[in-house]
Amino acid sequence: MTLRNICLISLLALAACCGQQNNPVLTIEGGQIQGVVSNDPSVLVYKGVPFAAAPVGDLRWKAPQPVTPWKGVRIADTWGAAAIQNSGKATGDFYFKEFYADGDPQFSEDCLYLNIWTPANAVASDKKLPVAMWIHGGAYDHGYGYEITMDGDAWAKRGVILVTINYRVGIFGFLAHPDLIAEDPKSAPGNYGTLDQIAALQWIKNNIAQFGGDPSNITILGQSAGAASIKNLVMSPLSKKLISHAIIQSGGGIDEQVLPEQSLTEFATDCKTFMDENGLTDVAKMRAASADDLLKIFNNKPQQLRFRPHYDSVNIPYGFTAATFDGTIANVPYMIGYCANDNPTMGAGIQRFATERKKQHAKPVYTYLFARPLPGDDAGSFHSSELWFMFHTLDRAWRPFTEADYALADKMTDAWTNFAKTGDPNNPGSTDWKPYDPENDFTFVFDVK
Repeated sequence: MTLRNICLISLLALAACCGQQNNPVLTIEGGQIQGVVSNDPSVLVYKGVPFAAAPVGDLRWKAPQPVTPWKGVRIADTWGAAAIQNSGKATGDFYFKEFYADGDPQFSEDCLYLNIWTPANAVASDKKLPVAMWIHGGAYDHGYGYEITMDGDAWAKRGVILVTINYRVGIFGFLAHPDLIAEDPKSAPGNYGTLDQIAALQWIKNNIAQFGGDPSNITILGQSAGAASIKNLVMSPLSKKLISHAIIQSGGGIDEQVLPEQSLTEFATDCKTFMDENGLTDVAKMRAASADDLLKIFNNKPQQLRFRPHYDSVNIPYGFTAATFDGTIANVPYMIGYCANDNPTMGAGIQRFATERKKQHAKPVYTYLFARPLPGDDAGSFHSSELWFMFHTLDRAWRPFTEADYALADKMTDAWTNFAKTGDPNNPGSTDWKPYDPENDFTFVFDVK
């Protein structure tokens, strides 16, 4: 063996040893786990970490249960299955080209998994880094926590641990039924997807210290239906005490008029009628039906039957608007905004929210507008377009992004991670962002120069 080969083998052995030291086996709820090196070698990613038992069989339409323990060391190198939903390929629309052109993930009812990106040198340390939990959008009937736009490398490099989650969607996550209510009236029937989000948040609180995170500094953030989910979590008595900061992206603010909402009882009655019409006349038959058959039933539902979070007496006692006015939402810093080509009513609702918080002398609200028209077509600053920037994943898009776009992505990722650290999106020493005040009406605008 030549001296060169001996040296090469020694270097490889040293690298493997160092890699093991920077990637220790952790013990978390359920068992032992080990991550893998991410695209950035300074970051470890833990893919497909179970945070609750698989909601299948008798656990379908039940609150999430504790993780099922596993034996040995689980190597977290594979994304967990996404919740049962329709294929993104089947849509063939604008958003398919934008976000689903890389194909569908695996879909399964066994979907309660999360993903963690953390600096390698933070794992099994006492660094206590800030943590952010991302909730995906998708109208409460599609989406998952590792879509093409979503990645945590840029966040981890900035010293923030990013966690993305799956939750049950559609008929699996938001079906109410009189028999289900009678079966377990204290676990927020009809809001199983929301309970999944809370279970993930609680899992982070209990386990994130192993990954170098600070369980007392957790930011929650989401976009579209994910933003609406954030609005639920900051007012839920089950979750609001776990939250340090909140970011609401393209989910509006508060409504000028509080419209009456359908009660849980009314919604459950409508769901029972719908299920009866499809031959599922009791809970046993409903749980015995295949996931594919339930998805087909969901796809033929009446338009007015909307499977989404509903008010209940346990988790979502009333609406975000009422909770804002009576001051019962979490008193934490908020960052809230929208895209220039979102629904134009969002801006007014966001201003009303920020104004009300100011009147209450609550913690600050920072507002933003994403105004960059994306290059490549005339779609503008469309709903969800900011995701490429705040996750810093421009290189995954088909669009001809410029150096100015990458600079904008740096600015946005800095703002989001700064906010996760301290509740202030400014870089240290900067005052570019100002908390919203109706007297100055300041909103930070993101665009290229």
